[in-house]
Amino acid sequence: MKILKPIFYTAVVAITFASCKSVSSIPVPTGHDTIVNITEKKTPLTEEEKNSWGHLDLATDSIPGMSVEKAYQFLDGKKGKMIVIGVVDSGTDLQHEDLKDVAWVNPKEIAGNGIDDDKNGYIDDINGWNFLGPIYKENLEAERILKNPKLVDEAIYKEVKEAHDKKVAGAKSRKERFGQMLAGVTTADNALSKHLNKEAYTKEEVLAIETEDASLLESIGIAKQMYGFGLSSLSQAIEELTSLVDKSTDLLSGDLLKKDYRGVLGDNPQDITDVAYGDNKTGHSVKKEAHGTHVSGIIGATRNNNKGMNGVANNVQIMAVRAVPDGDEYDKDVALGIRYAVDNGASVINTSFGKGYSPNTQWVWDAIKYAAKHDVLIVNAAGNDGKNIDVEKTYPNDSKDLITEISDNVITIGAMSSNYNEKLPATFSNYGKINVDIFAPGVQIYSTTPENEYAKFNGTSMAAPSTVGVAAMIRSYYPKLSASQVKHIIMNSGTKIDFEVIKPGSASRENPTGELVPFSELSVSGRVVNAYNAVRMADRMVNGK
Repeated sequence: MKILKPIFYTAVVAITFASCKSVSSIPVPTGHDTIVNITEKKTPLTEEEKNSWGHLDLATDSIPGMSVEKAYQFLDGKKGKMIVIGVVDSGTDLQHEDLKDVAWVNPKEIAGNGIDDDKNGYIDDINGWNFLGPIYKENLEAERILKNPKLVDEAIYKEVKEAHDKKVAGAKSRKERFGQMLAGVTTADNALSKHLNKEAYTKEEVLAIETEDASLLESIGIAKQMYGFGLSSLSQAIEELTSLVDKSTDLLSGDLLKKDYRGVLGDNPQDITDVAYGDNKTGHSVKKEAHGTHVSGIIGATRNNNKGMNGVANNVQIMAVRAVPDGDEYDKDVALGIRYAVDNGASVINTSFGKGYSPNTQWVWDAIKYAAKHDVLIVNAAGNDGKNIDVEKTYPNDSKDLITEISDNVITIGAMSSNYNEKLPATFSNYGKINVDIFAPGVQIYSTTPENEYAKFNGTSMAAPSTVGVAAMIRSYYPKLSASQVKHIIMNSGTKIDFEVIKPGSASRENPTGELVPFSELSVSGRVVNAYNAVRMADRMVNGK
């Protein structure tokens, strides 16, 4: 899925070779700026703690999590209000055992009667809206530009054409390389399945194998390499590599530029006023909607129900807005998706997707400003290309010139790991002293996937909903605070990191360990999200204590 360039692709390529942006003046609670006294955890983390490392506390667990449980201890006895969260994504399985109790239900719509009861233009939109209809696959924006050069100016078209020609030139070698990797991984998967006498096996079972057989040792080594990419299984690696081989094949054949996925919707994607399209199927038990389901679980999977996992936030309802396919999202769908969430009561919107070109980005900026007008916070994933987005544009964003914000209701999130050392930033995360606001957990994040399953994903796509959960806590327990205030509370209350880290994307053949830079150079705040500090700051702002 083109939800922020797939991390596995980046890893494989590497391994085989209206105001100025600033932190506001809201003070940080005394004694919680930087945690310096870390209590060494005497026992190893339990499996549950490993799965929820993003909720742990640096001082007590030696893991730089968001101190979520500590935040709830502080909030104990306080009453929060219900908050609606708009998840603009690939779709969400709201029938999942850990999500069905937090699904948003449109109170003004009667299910199944085929009537637009609330007269919002969307018939039977019970849990949200699907702006993609039956579409799962889409072209990249660059491919759409190549098919229709009139979408952009001549300079951008030339840039896109040169990049495409370069990709085609390298497609043959990439196909061969990925094909060789696919063959090797498939062989390893078969060998491990035979040895363990089961088709589905766990990482722990593989790592526990003791053998002197050279062939089996080679298979274990391949599996370890795939696990190092953040993949949970060799079957997942086979799926990813097969997709990469297919994409190279399509590039060589030219088929990518011939396909019209959008036609089935019957709308004009270049007309923002043409809104009568899509359906109410926002995502139910479809494997291809794993991304949106995973994001939703991070935010608000039902807490303390003895199932699967705990989301960051309680008191939330998840509104599913399906607008992001496997490929690049259309600006029109994103803009209308944001407006739909705003119009139907969302207080916070999660946008975990991105692309390099945006022909109709003004529509998205207008939607962002529409959200700001209605006091809605947008939490945006920074992207997974390991690049400086102060220099290289990624969309959506909240600035026309990468310096001045169009409004103060967007917070952009980088991804961090559980390592409290130079490896703290995720190797894949985008960064930017001006355009990334703060970092949050985004490596090996355990959450819901369709059909009552769970999995660990990597990405700024996971860091954004981690932050959304904290924003929802603040908006629930301190509803008087504005979207802008919540944004700056999160930025200013985060745990400050005062050491040097490896700059994402800086590793190379010449410098395999990467470049060391102060963590403060990677974002506006130089901090990582901390729920406990955030609710304390919110409480002090509201109650003056």
